[in-house]
Amino acid sequence: MSNVTIIGAGMMGTGITRPILDNGHRVRLVGTHLDRELIDSVKMTRLHPTLHRQIPEEVQALQIEDVDAAVAEAPIVVCGVSSFGIPWFAENIIPKLNPGTTVVSITKGLNSYPDGRLEPFPYYLESLRSDLNFVAVGGPCICFELFDRRHTMVCYCGSNMDKVKEIKAQFETGYYHIYPTTDVIGVEAGVAMKNAYAMGVSLAVGLAEREKGITDASHITDNCVPGAPDLNPIYNPQAALFAQSCIEMRRLIELLGGNKDFASGLPCAGDLYVTVFGGRTRRLGTLLGRGMPYTEVKKVLSGVTLEAVAIITRVAEAVRIKAKKGETELKYFPLLIHMDSILNQDQPVNLDWKAFGEFY
Repeated sequence: MSNVTIIGAGMMGTGITRPILDNGHRVRLVGTHLDRELIDSVKMTRLHPTLHRQIPEEVQALQIEDVDAAVAEAPIVVCGVSSFGIPWFAENIIPKLNPGTTVVSITKGLNSYPDGRLEPFPYYLESLRSDLNFVAVGGPCICFELFDRRHTMVCYCGSNMDKVKEIKAQFETGYYHIYPTTDVIGVEAGVAMKNAYAMGVSLAVGLAEREKGITDASHITDNCVPGAPDLNPIYNPQAALFAQSCIEMRRLIELLGGNKDFASGLPCAGDLYVTVFGGRTRRLGTLLGRGMPYTEVKKVLSGVTLEAVAIITRVAEAVRIKAKKGETELKYFPLLIHMDSILNQDQPVNLDWKAFGEFY
């Protein structure tokens, strides 16, 4: 039994409390400065307002002011903030950790640099504190399904396989299945890009609904809960975009030096599959596919964290830089580049189907 402290009381940070508790660990759930209402609700009623689940009494819910004591006594700290919160986590949490602490990151994303370099978050955090151990999580995991003990299979990755296997043994259950690997780039690039390409697949949802005259934001919330039916169920275009997404993720992983086989595995195809079934990224792609410009979509989704926008913008710019340096060609990423033009140039959805597929 260990003390495990989770930083970030959002849906995924809270969802992972279930397998950790089931392994007999003592769990502290510490909200960030943005999670005050979530923590207050859990402390007063045990109900998590966005996960919509009763949180067991064994989970100690704490506000950010209590973080020092919470991490001081924890050999394992889980980073459960969004990708936008990584700089905050790096500045405010990493310096507080005891040497030898293992940081398990469930945050998905990539840092980008002016030279076109893309860096997984675990590598970035490791550069700040080499005396800590970093393990990252990636794969298809809907938070409330994990909390409900549905069978879930994910990758745990890190530079030190012994440490990855140690955390696997600490967190794995009969329903939470963990595949260990040292390929941090393959896993982290995949799980970051699945957010981007979930928007791409969802463009086809919106395009089909546009055929029925749906060109505004009507029913967008109802239609985007997990498992909800499309308002005009046409799946061939979605499947084609799904395949193109996997092709481009494979090319990107190979470009960055990771194992391209992950493109057909858990971090890419698997994680993409669950993401296109519902949530904020599906809403984003659907609204764009319906014909709404991104400037209008931003207003509809005001207050929603759109990690897909950030990762598309970062990676598209990095790919352009790498293409100028002769390291790749833009023709290998037609869907990514088009998504970037939709978001950052307010271009309409106009899929170039002839540009998709493999090159023979």
